[in-house]
Amino acid sequence: MLGHLPQNPAWSDVAARLRSRVGPTTYDVWLDGVEIVSWDGELLVLTTGAGTDSWIAGRYGKTIEACAQEVFGQGARVAFAHDAAARAHQALTSAGTASTGELASEINPRHTFEQFVIGDGNRLAHAAALTVAETPGQAYNPLFLHAPPGLGKTHLLHAIANYLAAYSPGTRVLYTTVEAFTNGFIAALRGEALERFKHIYRHVDVLLIDDVQFLASKVRTEEEFFHTFNALYDSGRQLVLTADRLPSQLTGIEQRLRERFASGLVAHLDPPDRRTREAILRKRAAIDHIRVTDDAVFELIADRVRDNVRLIEGALVRIVAHHSLTGQAITPELAAAVLKTILPSTTAPSATVANRTDGSPLPPPVEAIQRTVAEHFNLAVSDLTGPSRTGAVAWARQLAIYLTRELTKMPLQTIGEAFGGRNHATVLHACKRVGERIAVNNSEASDLQALVDQLAFNNTDRIS
Repeated sequence: MLGHLPQNPAWSDVAARLRSRVGPTTYDVWLDGVEIVSWDGELLVLTTGAGTDSWIAGRYGKTIEACAQEVFGQGARVAFAHDAAARAHQALTSAGTASTGELASEINPRHTFEQFVIGDGNRLAHAAALTVAETPGQAYNPLFLHAPPGLGKTHLLHAIANYLAAYSPGTRVLYTTVEAFTNGFIAALRGEALERFKHIYRHVDVLLIDDVQFLASKVRTEEEFFHTFNALYDSGRQLVLTADRLPSQLTGIEQRLRERFASGLVAHLDPPDRRTREAILRKRAAIDHIRVTDDAVFELIADRVRDNVRLIEGALVRIVAHHSLTGQAITPELAAAVLKTILPSTTAPSATVANRTDGSPLPPPVEAIQRTVAEHFNLAVSDLTGPSRTGAVAWARQLAIYLTRELTKMPLQTIGEAFGGRNHATVLHACKRVGERIAVNNSEASDLQALVDQLAFNNTDRIS
């Protein structure tokens, strides 16, 4: 249940106000599992403990913060433990009081080398990551892993951290993302805590940093990261980095940093082949104690979901969730029905019912996609193309970008330009976020399906 700090009994007032604000049913279903991580008189850090922090923060964060401010004062802020702002704040406030060996990293204990399914497409990356974990700073430094989203890069970063925690507990390890690094750096500049920030990142034995492509166009952050990289590398400490493309393709990042990324071992992860996809599903079922008696279920998912490990596992989770809620047996028929509702590859083509003269599908124009999405969320098209980053607008924009990429196959840069001049990295990030969220959230998968259906109807009307 929504907990309270023993030293702050006023928290029960926040919980009561929150329950009243959202209603008992919503509270019991979505918010009853939220717990306090910390409260320092300014920032209240919460967690669900179930991997749904980001979703709860996006859907109910503002409401929780409003309730907290009514009790603790207008200066109170709320963040979730998996949120970059919370990580940055906690890192800065803890620096200098905790040894670097005690720095908390957001590491998933399930992401180990044992749980990583090896196939022809990821064998080199897995072997390199394991070598780094066994002998940090000695073999491949830096190790640069690159692949499209959902193929296991982050899993390998966490596996390195988990391995070191188990077999070399004295090693100081820090996992972060470029987003968290950037937010922490900005917070340090504003709070005159730059030296503490540098101390956090430059006094670790192993730095694991995700999504370095998002350093693009962040001049001051890139400069700080360059010096952090040099400080660690020159002292023989290990760096492992991930990105969605090769170092040479990281446009918008300085040449000197790209050269450093490429100076060690660069390893690519390819999409899993069919046999590996089935192995991933069987391992996930074993880990979660999911009883699937018909192998055709695994075969069907492996046939339908081909390019993204995260979506492969997410599809199985959704099928099991449907089984739990409805009591239906986990059969190929149930799997097919669930997959039809969540996979754009099986539903999105229905939106391209218009044909070119050669008979090939004619996609809806990007303006039609933007208009349909805006109307669905009761927004203006200018909201989708504008600078607003509020939760509702950001999600609608990400869906519109995702649909544009899936249905039109326009170049990433062209899509970005159609959405207010955003760059290709923003487009990739939006597509990644939608893929992750529809795999685990029914309501958001329903949003996507409703938009696909509406676009199909509009597109039919356009040519009739």
